[in-house]
Amino acid sequence: MESREAEDRRLSLAEEQRLIRAAQRGCAQSATRLVETHQDRLYAFVWRLMRDPHDCDEVCQESFLRAFGALAGFDFRYRFSTWLFTIGYRLSLNTIQRRRDRVRDVDLGTLPDGSGGGRDAPRTADEALANSDEARRMREMIWSAVDRLPPPQKATVMLYYREQMDCQQIGQVLSMPAATVKSHLHRARARLRDALDGRLAEDWTAVRFGTQG
Repeated sequence: MESREAEDRRLSLAEEQRLIRAAQRGCAQSATRLVETHQDRLYAFVWRLMRDPHDCDEVCQESFLRAFGALAGFDFRYRFSTWLFTIGYRLSLNTIQRRRDRVRDVDLGTLPDGSGGGRDAPRTADEALANSDEARRMREMIWSAVDRLPPPQKATVMLYYREQMDCQQIGQVLSMPAATVKSHLHRARARLRDALDGRLAEDWTAVRFGTQG
């Protein structure tokens, strides 16, 4: 579960739409609330794709600039997070491609682990256990395996387990059919099971993707 602070920043659909409409009319306070609600989640998502603080900051900033620059045409059939993550994902892929053009390849699995904005605190006995030394070791192993996934599979895992998006919503973010999302998720799970062993291979989905040791 998320910390009380993070949970409080989650908006109901009605509140989110009210803020968007107010921001469309030029309300700076409403725009700020939208940013504050989504900035940590966007950063965590982009960080896992990029693993570079400078590039991550630039992508997140540009994502918000583009989102608010086009806010007048926002489609209220979708959540703001779906739209924002779509922008962030595309910008991340573009940046990764430019980076690969410079250095030919990026081995994400060789980079050091980082929190990517996971600042949540335990609120139950189960969560306290999840932050034990053993759980931190498990998370490090899991994230190391996740980091070696191709970008679409990595993004699918993040959106499914951390953002609790369904396959239809993930497909909107990644611009692919829900069936393709399911295929990516299946392949990602298979890769993670192969990369992990024993009890950890069976229990990896129970370890919170939003926290780091």
